[in-house]
Amino acid sequence: QVQLVESGGGLVQPGGSLRLSCAASGSIFSIKAMGWYRQAPGKQRELVAEITPGGTTNYADSVKGRFTISRDNAKNTVYLQMNSLEAEDTAVYYCASYKSSFWFTGVGSWGQGTHVTVSS
Repeated sequence: QVQLVESGGGLVQPGGSLRLSCAASGSIFSIKAMGWYRQAPGKQRELVAEITPGGTTNYADSVKGRFTISRDNAKNTVYLQMNSLEAEDTAVYYCASYKSSFWFTGVGSWGQGTHVTVSS
């Protein structure tokens, strides 16, 4: 099982930026699809962005054009660059490792989550 540790969350003003990082253990990182999910208070966990080992990406409509997911297979790390943040982006953000290189196989491992608060 892949161990995931997120970092980079915090408090930011509307319109600001944050970059989340997720460090993964294990040598199989490079063959796994990875993703970022978020859960706001009182809401269900939702997909934010996902990326295949080859770099193909998919985004939720609500973050398209503002967020960018990327990965560095040499560092076993996936990133989420978040720009033009809005109050509605406030949530706990979770890193996810999929069961294979394909998104449809589902999530195999979750990180512990990192809080992002967008407020003035």
